[in-house]
Amino acid sequence: MAGYRIDRELEDFGEHVRGWRMVLGLTAQQVAERASITRTTLRKIETGDPTVSFGSVAQVLRALGVLEQSVEAIDPLRSDIGRLRAGKLGRRRAR
Repeated sequence: MAGYRIDRELEDFGEHVRGWRMVLGLTAQQVAERASITRTTLRKIETGDPTVSFGSVAQVLRALGVLEQSVEAIDPLRSDIGRLRAGKLGRRRAR
């Protein structure tokens, strides 16, 4: 069942990437060129294919102008629990 959940999340992520592309009025070709990837790779990202490299995804987010927002969204210090446990950020390994 855990596999299904990540598949759904990747599909949602891909739909959001496509949504940003559409909102910005960019074609798949334009985004692919700006991200230095193929249209096939962009299609895989937009459909939630888990085999796409993290670097390619980051390049697309940068091309759409949302990479910085994405990085900030996972900053542990932007959450209550992250700020509460900020002292653990200096550790080399999680325990």
